Amino acid sequence: MRIRIVDAFTDRPFAGNPAGVLLLDAFPDDDWLQNVALEVNHAETAFAHRLPEGAEADWALRWFTPATEVAMCGHATLATAHVLHTTRTHTGPMRFATRSGVLVATPADDGSITLDFPTAPLTAVGVPDGVAGALGAEPLTAFDTGPSVGDLVVELADEKTVRGLTPDHKALAAYSTRGLIATARAEDPARGYDFVSRCFFPNVGIDEDPVTGSAHTALAPYWSERLGRPDLTGLQASRRSGLVRTGLRGDRTLLTGRAVTVIDGELRA
Repeated sequence: MRIRIVDAFTDRPFAGNPAGVLLLDAFPDDDWLQNVALEVNHAETAFAHRLPEGAEADWALRWFTPATEVAMCGHATLATAHVLHTTRTHTGPMRFATRSGVLVATPADDGSITLDFPTAPLTAVGVPDGVAGALGAEPLTAFDTGPSVGDLVVELADEKTVRGLTPDHKALAAYSTRGLIATARAEDPARGYDFVSRCFFPNVGIDEDPVTGSAHTALAPYWSERLGRPDLTGLQASRRSGLVRTGLRGDRTLLTGRAVTVIDGELRA
């Protein structure tokens, strides 16, 4: 069967967040799906199959890290939509049935794709004891993102602090279900982004995720309230880096980005 590796939330190869994408006739057993994801060894591998006419969605979609299945993944959804659109397997908006409900991906004429995801509920919490030491910086505020995202969001003093983090990933695992999102206001919005972030997910086998769509369902409401605008652009400042355009629409968040197929091959297992 065909397997693609797609770099998501970028317009050039070897940047953004790579995801494996496999289009199937049906989902095989979970062990096979997990073994393929481990073999691909990217943050997520997406598996999709077409649903019958009249179903609640067009495609069933699941995501696996090398260690476990996850309930939500933005970049692998973008990668899947990119494959469906560029191969003309599906035209127009795509509805995906997932563990996070029906998610819609809409391609645009300029080559970008917009994802419609649920907005993460943010609950202010005290900064847990030990987070500053594990992260290597003192948070200004902390927010829980709810069960769907499963992260702790912390705002740091400035962009330089976020970029310079060298956290103890094992120690960070104690503070949330999935991991921790560190963020700060952009030092210079004229560079084309309004806020920066880095995402550390040791509990799902990912020390640092290159570009995380699901994290922006929490970052969008946080920064939209702080900056007074519903439409923003976030830069995830990992080594690979990538841009996510966000649009806060109440209980839904729009995530817009581009993607590039870098490998198109054959899986023989």
